[in-house]
Amino acid sequence: MTDYLWKKDATERIDERVMRFLAGDDVVLDRLLLPFDIRASQAHARGLARIGVLSAGQADAMVASMDELQDAFESGDFRLDERFEDGHSAIEHWLTDQLGEIGGRVHAGRSRNDQVAVALRLYMKARLGRLGEICARVAEVCLERARREGDVPLPGHTHLQQAMPSSLGLWWAGHAEAFIDDLELAMRIRDWLDASPLGTASGFGVNFPLDRDGVAEELEFARLLVNPQYAQNARGKTELRALDALAAATGDLRRLSWDLSLFSSQEFGFVRIPARYCTGSSIMPNKLNPDTVELLRSLHASCVGARVELEAVLSLPSGYQRDLQDTKPALLRTFERGLQGLSLVPDLLAGLEWVPQQMRAAIGPALYATDRANELVGEGLSFREAYRQAAAEADQLDRRKPEESLAARVSPGACSRLLLDRIDQRLEQWRERTDNVLA
Repeated sequence: MTDYLWKKDATERIDERVMRFLAGDDVVLDRLLLPFDIRASQAHARGLARIGVLSAGQADAMVASMDELQDAFESGDFRLDERFEDGHSAIEHWLTDQLGEIGGRVHAGRSRNDQVAVALRLYMKARLGRLGEICARVAEVCLERARREGDVPLPGHTHLQQAMPSSLGLWWAGHAEAFIDDLELAMRIRDWLDASPLGTASGFGVNFPLDRDGVAEELEFARLLVNPQYAQNARGKTELRALDALAAATGDLRRLSWDLSLFSSQEFGFVRIPARYCTGSSIMPNKLNPDTVELLRSLHASCVGARVELEAVLSLPSGYQRDLQDTKPALLRTFERGLQGLSLVPDLLAGLEWVPQQMRAAIGPALYATDRANELVGEGLSFREAYRQAAAEADQLDRRKPEESLAARVSPGACSRLLLDRIDQRLEQWRERTDNVLA
């Protein structure tokens, strides 16, 4: 039977069915947060020692005991399970078992609201840093392949209809720039939520002159979340913004995955996806299905669902409400699944095999009509007149070659002027920022 931290006396009756409902999946979810909770609890203990609530020896004993808890958790010797209401109570139970009455002093000057708020912010900082790292790696692979395959013709499409000759360079560079945007967004949101709520307790402050700034600095927060009420009101708001960053990346991944799904089909035949990312059919012996690409495509749906879930929960007045507990599952499951999938993308992209002859064969005469219209404008026709004449000549452009079309596209960023150095320079700027954060 669980020994609840908030029980007033040993005779208090607890309805275990109610408690199972209230706890939900908290203990399971807190396995992701426990290392962050331990780290924050150690900083809190040292902060209490600095203001005389704990002696230096008591704080040192707590910190050492929590180091042992971390080791035991990582090795599997300690398991966060139904014996505990949540990860926060597990830490206090561990300290009490190890240190006796001294262990019960760790909760002075804080609330479980403190613990979950700071653990979640540390978690989001770590996961957003990881998201930025993955986006940078995806962009690197795209740029490397854009340099290597920049001049390879590829039919360009709009409305899922053939439009103009394009190139692998343009295609790769487009996806590279998208993921650099996602990298920047992840790091900017990480900076935005980089504030310590620890020491605000239940939303009203406490009766000790806590060294909140010192604790925030030890936990490597950039600043303090000053107001105790806002520390509670910000719950869910920060999670939504973190999910925005993940959703930006999975949204771009969805489009990339759609391209690969189409291009790898027999109707297109432009690219081969490595077999290790595919599975077979249980009934059709001829099938090799691009399952990884398809499930990467659906990751964004989880982000959309998680955001809707959080928005619905957050219709609340000021201060802590127990509803806020239900913001945690959506955030944690979506980030863990999202990063798991995104981490597969760099190697997947590096292993793609294009079929240039198939792409070239798909570029018919009509795709050169826009080139012809622009040539006529250069000869003095108005664009609208050139447009009509090029449309009439579209079937007569069969002697043209895609390389000529690509070479004529000279506007900045176009096929013959990809400006990969500019894209790469921006990537390096944000990659360096990510490396510094993760160092």
